[in-house]
Amino acid sequence: MTTTTVLSVRVTPEERAILEAASEQTRTSLSDFIRRKAVEAAEMEMLDRRVITIPAEHWEEFEAWARRPPRDLPALRELSRRKPTWRR
Repeated sequence: MTTTTVLSVRVTPEERAILEAASEQTRTSLSDFIRRKAVEAAEMEMLDRRVITIPAEHWEEFEAWARRPPRDLPALRELSRRKPTWRR
């Protein structure tokens, strides 16, 4: 079983109304809607980072990975040969 904790967020009445309307449209509870959207936003924020920090204890492992020769991925090679959908 997954343990959860409470996270309290203050919103204006207008913000709450928008959140409630959106949660109703998606047929989820307000709590589930806010949690799901907050996690999605956090994931996107992390993926959009421009600077990535590599801890010193992992630096040699990273350099070894970066120096490896590229692997041949036939599916990726085939995909690169296809004409993009918008040009078909």
